[in-house]
Amino acid sequence: MARFGTQNWTGVPQLPQLIPRFNVAPTQEVLTVKEWRGERAFSFMVWGMIPSWSTEQAGFINARAETLAQKATFSESFRRRRCLVVADGFYEWKREGKSRQPYYFQLEDESPFGFAGLWDEWRRPDSKAVSGSPESVITSCTIITTKPNELLVSIHDRMPVILPPTDYDVWLNEDARPDELSTLLTPYPADGMKSFPVSQKVNYVQIDEPDLVEPAEVKALEQGSLF
Repeated sequence: MARFGTQNWTGVPQLPQLIPRFNVAPTQEVLTVKEWRGERAFSFMVWGMIPSWSTEQAGFINARAETLAQKATFSESFRRRRCLVVADGFYEWKREGKSRQPYYFQLEDESPFGFAGLWDEWRRPDSKAVSGSPESVITSCTIITTKPNELLVSIHDRMPVILPPTDYDVWLNEDARPDELSTLLTPYPADGMKSFPVSQKVNYVQIDEPDLVEPAEVKALEQGSLF
């Protein structure tokens, strides 16, 4: 955890037990690092950012790097509420006819890394009577995407922004300028990553097992698959 520049946790007196996850889905909690009022700390956030001004509990799981500063959904968080979303791999799907084959991507040395992310806090409209209650507020995040590198380009037309550790301080700096931040939102070098096809079981969010990130043989997919 020291690679992210902190051992502290938001609202938690000591390190909680971290349970390995192999199939995290939108609306579930993800581990993040944020810097707020001069303090950097780990926290759990819901994946799918709900803007604070939204009237509905509808989140955005991804944000395009090219339009962050222009879109009202993300512009304020881009200026003031940035985070790292901690992971050690991710899935993308290659379309094969009417079906899709999942692939797993990770760094060459398989180490944990930080996706460039944004976060916000949303208050339930029907919770005014219990203002300040933890249940009244949802802290959520989104992962920024950019154009694919050479490893991903044949699989998908976008990839999440992976920040190298040398960029963490700039990305989390509350005083960083938007133009300085935008230069960080580039494809991670392909020669620093690796990938392989994995089981179709990853398509089922209720399955969360270690063998999901094991290489699998690519087989002919059934037409009409829901995934």
